Amino acid sequence: MNSWHGFWSLLYILTKHVCVYIYYIIYADAQSVGVCYGMLGKPLPPPNEVVSLYKSKNISRLRLYAPHVGALNALRGSGIEVIVGTPNEELKVLATSKDAAANWVKTNVRPYWPDVKFRYIAVGNEVIPVPFAEYVLPAMQNIYNALGDDLRGTIKVSTAVHMVIVGDSYPPSKGAFSQASLTYMKPIARFLVDTGAPLLLNVYPYFAHRDNPKDISLKYATFTSPNAVVFDGPLSYQNLFDAMVDSVYSALQKAGAANVPIVVSESGWPSAGGPAASVDNARTYNTNLIKHVKNGTPKRPGPLETYIFAMFNENKKDGAETEKHFGLFYPNKEPVYPITF
Repeated sequence: MNSWHGFWSLLYILTKHVCVYIYYIIYADAQSVGVCYGMLGKPLPPPNEVVSLYKSKNISRLRLYAPHVGALNALRGSGIEVIVGTPNEELKVLATSKDAAANWVKTNVRPYWPDVKFRYIAVGNEVIPVPFAEYVLPAMQNIYNALGDDLRGTIKVSTAVHMVIVGDSYPPSKGAFSQASLTYMKPIARFLVDTGAPLLLNVYPYFAHRDNPKDISLKYATFTSPNAVVFDGPLSYQNLFDAMVDSVYSALQKAGAANVPIVVSESGWPSAGGPAASVDNARTYNTNLIKHVKNGTPKRPGPLETYIFAMFNENKKDGAETEKHFGLFYPNKEPVYPITF
C-alpha cells in the first residue's frame, strides 16, 4: 500500500513538473511578440480603447515611444508589459544632468509602477551614429542610476538602434559595427553586459528589398523562400530577417558582448504607399514574423522577443508615403488585414 502511494505521489510530481514546463514553453512563445503603439495618427482611439484592443487581440507587450499620461494610466492593471522611450530631443539634458534623469524617472516611472509593468526603458531611438549619439550612453547611465536599487533589477535600460550601425553584414558572421558607430556601440555594449540588459534593434527587411530588389528577393524578405538563400559556414539562412539579426549578434561578439541578447524593438511591412507595399505582402510578412520568432535565429535559437510596427496607420508621419501604412489597424480599430497573435 505504501509503495503504491509513493509511486502515485512520484507520478503526480513528475506530471506536474512536465505540465509546468510545457506551459512555460507555450507561454514564452505567446509572449514573444508585442506591438508598437505609435501616436502620429489622427484621429486615433483614446488610450483606454487602445489598451482594450491589445487585450482583446491577446497582445501582451507594447512599445511606447515616449511617456504618455493617458496611455500609462490606461495600462494600469492591464498586465501588458511595456517598453517606454525617452524622446531623442531629451537625450542631452538626461546625459548632462543627473537631476533631470532622476526627475524623468520620478515623473514617468514611479507614479505608475508596479501597476504598469515596465519592461525596458529605451533611451533614444535610432540615434547612433548621428545625431545626439554622444549623449546616449551617459543618458542610459543616468537613467539606470535614477531607477535606484528597487527598480534596477526589474526594469532594464537600453537604447533602440537600426541596421545602419553595422558596416559589414554579409554574410552574417562577418557582421561588425561600422567605424562611425563603433565609438558609441562598444561602450554601450559593455554597459549592457554589466547591467544584464538587451540591445533593442529595429529590423526592416522591407527597406532592404525595396532598395535592392535585384539581389534581395521578395520571398527572401517575407519568409516565403522555399530554400536557404545564404550559406555561412555551418549556418544557412532562408530569410533576410534572421541574417540581419545574426549580423548584429556577430557585431556584438566582436565588441566583447557575445552574451548580450537582442530584442527586436521594431519590425513590419507597409500595406500601401510604395514598391512591394501591399496588404498581401504586409499580411504575409507579419503573419510569418509572428510564427518565426518563436524559434529565434540560426545563431541564437529560442524565442526572440519582437515588436511589430505598428498598431495603427499613422497619417501624420513625415517621410515617404509608406511610413503612413505600417499599421495593423485603421484608426477606427478595423483591421487592415486579418492577423492572429
